[in-house]
Amino acid sequence: MTSIHPDQATAQRLAGLARQATPPPVLDPKTGDGTLIDDPAVRPPLVLNNRSFGEITDIVCGYAENKPPRWWLPVFLHAFGLAQLGGLFILYLVITGIGTWGLNNQVDWAWDITNFVFWIGIGHAGTLISAILCLLKQKWRTAVNRAAEAMTIFAVICAATFPGIHIGRQWMAWFLPPIPNANAIWPNFKSPLLWDVFAVSTYGTVSALFWFMGMIPDFATLRDRADRRLRLNPEGSPYILPFVKIRADQARAYIYGVFAMGWRMSSRHWHRYEAAYLILAGISTPLVLSVHSIVSFDFATSILPGWHTTIFPPYFVAGAIFGGFAMVLLLLIPARELYPNMKDLLTLRHIENMAKILLTTGMMVGFAYSMEFFIAWYGGNKYEVAAFVNRATGPYWWAYWTMITCNVISPQFFWSKKLRTNVVAVWLVALAVTIGMWFERFVIIVTSLHRAFLPGEYHMFHPTLVDIMVFAGSFGVFLTLFLLFLRFLPVFPIAEIKAVLPQASPHAHGHGEHDSHGSAGAHGSAGAHGHGDAGQATHAKGGH
Repeated sequence: MTSIHPDQATAQRLAGLARQATPPPVLDPKTGDGTLIDDPAVRPPLVLNNRSFGEITDIVCGYAENKPPRWWLPVFLHAFGLAQLGGLFILYLVITGIGTWGLNNQVDWAWDITNFVFWIGIGHAGTLISAILCLLKQKWRTAVNRAAEAMTIFAVICAATFPGIHIGRQWMAWFLPPIPNANAIWPNFKSPLLWDVFAVSTYGTVSALFWFMGMIPDFATLRDRADRRLRLNPEGSPYILPFVKIRADQARAYIYGVFAMGWRMSSRHWHRYEAAYLILAGISTPLVLSVHSIVSFDFATSILPGWHTTIFPPYFVAGAIFGGFAMVLLLLIPARELYPNMKDLLTLRHIENMAKILLTTGMMVGFAYSMEFFIAWYGGNKYEVAAFVNRATGPYWWAYWTMITCNVISPQFFWSKKLRTNVVAVWLVALAVTIGMWFERFVIIVTSLHRAFLPGEYHMFHPTLVDIMVFAGSFGVFLTLFLLFLRFLPVFPIAEIKAVLPQASPHAHGHGEHDSHGSAGAHGSAGAHGHGDAGQATHAKGGH
């Protein structure tokens, strides 16, 4: 159905101005992917196969509405079981004490703080993609920002576990925030450990608001689609469980309706939504830079050789973005292969762009590694020099060189476009970077502590089973939450995906005439109350 009035279409046809069919996309001759074309006269698409507005709606909503793939339940059960196992070891830790960890009098920070900093770093890519790339008007972010934002929330949840359990008396963790109490005991506001509490809690709160607000229009779409199916065929929706007489679409309409918060796809709603989204993007941008800088102050404000350096704030921020993007690739590349039609929305162009960011931030991290040695030598402090020489040649040399291999050497493969656009190669490098970023935190913390100023105080750290299983359990929690996100929530921002389609451009005449869902817009099938896609199609033309 044409999107213009029939009389106007007739007049154009009689005047010889009839619209032409959308030409097929130009394909890259080597990869066959239309998003990788390097012809400067051709703007590569961000969505493949000339998808219409209605098809975008059906694809994205289908991930939450249809039955999960066969692999989903076994993987979810394994991840959930690992999370439960980690919870049992945390319970054992609380009952027995943190003496069950491999800590000693010299290495009193080890895997607990290593894991905390690791998970905080993982959470940085989500806000970077959502906020900074939004402010820079990078349209390619639309395919990865929702999943990256979800990953941010889940990583912060995992990170918050470790400060809560490493204090020894876990039931006193409520003393961490500066709340009044009868004993007039206040935290030390001069301590960067307290700054962490403010930074991480603020970051988690703003990221959660940003993530949730971006999903409100999509919740409304899922609500309207479920409501329409109930109106057209009340008996067609299956029951949630045989003994629970509630149909799946009834539950969807109610739950998604609550989260949609009365969204009606109106122009006023879109206007306020875009203003609020821009404000939150502006608030989140300095958070990306400040949170991991404050985390680095845990070390940089000390006088310990190996920690006492001013390069830590930018070094930690670059490392956090580096590790965060690696985790995004690590999760989305398998999802792209396993979910139907996801390759049309998450293309090789998106993967190549993130590989370029890995290459850039990997070189930043490598520069920081070299500058640490230079500063130690240039400062002439023999203890600083000894600390860094010990990292590279001491008992933990294997951890240091694993870090260098994974973080500095492996991203250099991305100088080759052939490897940047090879999903297997990108996934393997992302896995190496994730491993390397964990070893970076381990090297910074343990190798700076295990040798004190006196040789008699030298101690080695060896992790125990409790150390290992609590860390493995955090991965179980992370994967469990991410799999639930893939199953029940919109993985892609529907309106933002539509905003990068040719049909959304006011100059792209001739596109989107054959939308099978009608001229009401991209969500014609969702418009149970007469709003449907008209609002999202209107929004798509304006974009963010």
